[in-house]
Amino acid sequence: QLQLVESGGGLVQPGGSLRLVCALSGFTLDNYNIGWFRQAPGQEREGVSCISRSGGTAYYPESVKGRFTISRDYANNTVVLQMNSLKPEDTGVYYCAALKSQILIPRVMCTVKPRMDYWGEGTLVTVSS
Repeated sequence: QLQLVESGGGLVQPGGSLRLVCALSGFTLDNYNIGWFRQAPGQEREGVSCISRSGGTAYYPESVKGRFTISRDYANNTVVLQMNSLKPEDTGVYYCAALKSQILIPRVMCTVKPRMDYWGEGTLVTVSS
């Protein structure tokens, strides 16, 4: 019953945009810190956007800062990752993860990558001409 489901991936040209959605089922969004991570073949999983339980703070690594935006939609129990100005190096499988924590700084979630309570199965993003 408890699961995360990602959607919105696909093939886009450089400079294009995608909107990824992480839907939570079986648990309440506001009780969890949420992060988006991506992984390319042969690469380590990279945190690209993490958001606090309150939604008041978020973290973006330098590689995506200014291009990606994470937000919570409490009414629909989803977290959205809006990706603009996409580059070929953004290609990878994007995963949504949830961690129940009273106190967790988004930067720590994305960089230290503590053990998560839940992972989605991922959605593939391909940026290519």
